[in-house]
Amino acid sequence: MARGSIVERGNSYRVRISYQENGKRQMVTKTAPSRRQAEKLKTELLAEVDKGTFIKPSKLTVQAHLEQWLDGYVRSTVSPRTHELYNYIAHKHLIPALGAIPLSQLRPQHIQTLYADKLQQGLSPRTVQLLHVTLHLALANALRTGILARNPLDGVDPPKVERHEMKTMTEDDISRFLNEARKGEYYSLFFCLLFTGMRRGEALSLRWNDVDLLGCQLSINRTMQFLNNKVTFKTPKTASSRRQIALSPSTCVMLRLHREVQDNVRQSIGLPPVSDSDLIFCQYDGKPLLPNSVTHVWIKTVRRCGLDGIRLHDARHSHASLMLKNGTNPKVIQERLGHASFSTTMNLYAHLSPGMQKEAANRFDDMVVGDGRDKSVTIP
Repeated sequence: MARGSIVERGNSYRVRISYQENGKRQMVTKTAPSRRQAEKLKTELLAEVDKGTFIKPSKLTVQAHLEQWLDGYVRSTVSPRTHELYNYIAHKHLIPALGAIPLSQLRPQHIQTLYADKLQQGLSPRTVQLLHVTLHLALANALRTGILARNPLDGVDPPKVERHEMKTMTEDDISRFLNEARKGEYYSLFFCLLFTGMRRGEALSLRWNDVDLLGCQLSINRTMQFLNNKVTFKTPKTASSRRQIALSPSTCVMLRLHREVQDNVRQSIGLPPVSDSDLIFCQYDGKPLLPNSVTHVWIKTVRRCGLDGIRLHDARHSHASLMLKNGTNPKVIQERLGHASFSTTMNLYAHLSPGMQKEAANRFDDMVVGDGRDKSVTIP
C-alpha cells in the first residue's frame, strides 16, 4: 500500500510517496510552496498510485517526445504531406519554445504563453490553431502510451478563428476571367476547374482515359501530391472524393479542342501523339504541371481582370455557389464537389440560403395560389 509524508524544508514542503511496484519499493518526491498545497499534492499522488494511473516522472523532454512521435506514430499513420506539415510545425514553432521542458513538467501556462507570443509575433490565429492541433495530437499519444498521466492542453484555450467571407465569381466575373485567361497556356485548365468544381490536385491528375467525351463525364480516382519537390499521385482520402462528374457540352468541346492543340504541339516538336494514359493538363512534353506554378498564374490573371483576392480554390466555391443559386439540388452539388457529408456542403454555402428560400417561397406561392382565379386556394 502506498504511504505519503510531508516534511517542511525552509520555505517549501517536500512530499514523499512510497509504493510497491513489481516487487520493488519505489519512491517519488515532489515539492510544494505551502502546507495546504502539499497536502493536496499528497492526496492526489496517493489516489493515482492506488488507482494505478500514477506515472513516474521521466527525464524525457518535449523535444524528444515530439521527435519520437513524428518518426514513429505519425510517419506510419498519416500521409507524407500531413507528416511534412506536423514536422514543420514541431521544428519551427514547438521545439524552439517548449523542447527543453521535461514532458512531465509541461504545464498549461507554458503553452498559453507560447500561443500569446506567436500571436504577438504576427502569426495568424489559424496558424496558432494548427500549433494547438499538432501539440494536442502529440500529447494525446503520450497519454495513450502511458508517458503522461494527464494532458496539459486540456486546460488551454486555442485562439478563435473567424471564418472569412467566401469570395466567389459571378457569371460576368467568370466570363471576364476566361477572356483574360485565354491569352495564356492554362485557359483549358481554368475553364475545367470553374465548370466542374474539381480540386486543383484532382484536375492535375486527370488522364485522357478518365474522360468520356461522348458520355459527357469524367472520373476522379486520384489526386496530385507535391512533396519534397517531387510530384506523386495518390488515391483520394475518402470514398466520396472518388466520383464521376457530369460535363457540360461546352466543357466537352473545350476538352476536344485542348487535345487537338496538344497533338499539334507534340507533332511540331517530333513527339508521338497524345495517348489515353497521358495527363490532360501538363507541360508540352507530357510532364506534370507544378501546382504552385498553376496557382501563381491564376493570381496574376485575376489581378489583370480586376478580381484580385479570388483564390484558385474559389473557382470551386464559385462553381457550387452559382449552381446553388440556379436551383440545383444541394445533394447533387455535394456529389460533384466530393464532400464526405451533406452538412459540409451546406455549412459552406449557408450564406446563400436566405435569397434561395425567398425564391422558393415565391415559386410555391405561384404554383399553388397563382393569381387566385384558376386555383383551388384563394387569398382572403
